[in-house]
Amino acid sequence: MVTLYQALNLILNVVWFVMIVQIIMSWLINFQVLNLRQPLVAQLWYGLSNLLEPVYAPIRRFLPNTPGLDLAPLVMFIVIIILQQALRNNAGFFYSF
Repeated sequence: MVTLYQALNLILNVVWFVMIVQIIMSWLINFQVLNLRQPLVAQLWYGLSNLLEPVYAPIRRFLPNTPGLDLAPLVMFIVIIILQQALRNNAGFFYSF
């Protein structure tokens, strides 16, 4: 069961990292530091977007429409923090078997 705890924690950490990378890339693209005409940048950007869009889409349905400001990553960060805290608070369950 310890392995399950570690796997869940690892998944949440990887999602956190991928979200941070995508947010930083979006800033760099918007400030024209990175250019989507570069094949590597475009491939990485579209890959991250395709990876995170299924996570963001259900959240965006419930959020109000705010043009120019996407609140879905913020909500997802809050959800990840809550899940990590719940996992830590119930860590004894994973160690008791």
